[in-house]
Amino acid sequence: METSSVSPQPLGSAAMKAPEEESDGGGGKESMDGDAASRNPYAGLVNHLRTSWLSRKTWPMQYRVAQLEALGRFLEEKEEEILEATTLDMGKPHFETQLSEIFVCRSELNHTLNNLSTWMKDEHVEKNWAMQLDSAFIRKDPYGVVLIIGPWNYPINLLLVPLIGAIAAGNCVVVKPSEVSKNAERLMAETLPKYLDKDCFAVVTAGVEGTTRLLENKFDYIFYTGSPSVGRVVMTAAAKHLTPVTLELGGKNPCYVSDSCDVRNVARRVAWGRFFNAGQTCVAPDYVLCSLETREQLLPALREAIAEFYGPNPQESSSFARIIGDGQFQRVRALLSSGRVAMGGQTDAGTRYIAPTVLVDVQQDDPVMKEEIFGPILPILTVKSVDDAIAFINARERPLAIYVFSSCKQVVNQVLERTSSGGFCGNDTLMHFTLTSLPFGGIERLGPLPRPLHLRHLLAPAGHRAAWERPGSPQQAPLPALRAAAPAAAPLRHPAAAAPQLRPALTPAAQ
Repeated sequence: METSSVSPQPLGSAAMKAPEEESDGGGGKESMDGDAASRNPYAGLVNHLRTSWLSRKTWPMQYRVAQLEALGRFLEEKEEEILEATTLDMGKPHFETQLSEIFVCRSELNHTLNNLSTWMKDEHVEKNWAMQLDSAFIRKDPYGVVLIIGPWNYPINLLLVPLIGAIAAGNCVVVKPSEVSKNAERLMAETLPKYLDKDCFAVVTAGVEGTTRLLENKFDYIFYTGSPSVGRVVMTAAAKHLTPVTLELGGKNPCYVSDSCDVRNVARRVAWGRFFNAGQTCVAPDYVLCSLETREQLLPALREAIAEFYGPNPQESSSFARIIGDGQFQRVRALLSSGRVAMGGQTDAGTRYIAPTVLVDVQQDDPVMKEEIFGPILPILTVKSVDDAIAFINARERPLAIYVFSSCKQVVNQVLERTSSGGFCGNDTLMHFTLTSLPFGGIERLGPLPRPLHLRHLLAPAGHRAAWERPGSPQQAPLPALRAAAPAAAPLRHPAAAAPQLRPALTPAAQ
């Protein structure tokens, strides 16, 4: 996060901004009662939302539906403003914004509205012989007051999709957009409160200090998307109140390309997944593992795919985004020193442009292999076999996603069975991410739950792994072929903040 200087606004205004920090403002107490609460600039807001939740205003299905429908009107009426804001923040092409921000939210809304009544029903469970005349069921209660902290790379999608789930589950919500994507943050702060009930939902804009103060308050669930370093801060703050947390963090997602594949199809699908949103996607393939022979075939195919998607000079293409800020630009540009640039490598600090770049001769200890790239750079490392690729993957932190390309189903299954990751996708990239029926999440650094989660998914064990595979035949066209047509709404994922508490209940039979 970056610090920002903001001034206070009253609770009834469009959004709650971070007031000036008090020199004696402390944290780390078990509760926000008394003097501590009076010193915290957000205590009144959180207490107001908690009072609304305790009144059970958000619990009826009719109320939840009304708020979700209002969110739908926001997406419809503010579509042009959303397109403009994401373009101003990071040069995001309108096609990418429509596909990855607007349509996924609309699809999530439709899916939620169509299924909410079913998800809210009590779930009756098996009974033992002594309780056959009784009623045993699980009731799905809201958590209470939920905090959602959104990221800058998908500032609409990754803020509103968790909000949709949280509203559907009957929670009151504080949403905190990223201050890095300034125009999207301003849009959310100024317009979203006009559509939602201000007694139950609030938008807070803040930088580092303001967010730190916000986290001092007791929430009933925190949903954070962003970097591991800030994720640790969020989890530490939540631990003081024993607040459950879902962290959607980053990672390095490997992509193994076997010798038995259609190289042209692989190049188009990998290039699309890697360079979509200028590589600033948490589930993008981070590096490629393949044999030396396959690499030599893949390089010209990648060059062809990049030219097909972005033209001979991607800097002039309206279909290629920019890096979000100067700090990120400097960080990503420094990674170009790793290995050897096989194609791309051009940069322009003035417009924060980094060309779609492929690196070869990369070593395992090069800087580009030590952190999530989060930019339009694709390193290719060579391995001798699928066994070597599996060993390479397993020697590192378990990733958010693993990608495999092979015409041999046995190879795909071998990687699936011998590795561990949050998600798995065979013969394509990113597509597993679009299915509402699959959980989304990771292992270790990516939160205590697998982040599938509409109401019906909370019972899924944390070890569930989403897997999606496309046939390896060359007849299958990658998603970029849809660019010329209007993209269909693509459902996304189900946030853990959406999930209600599950309350077991046993009702004795009437005597």
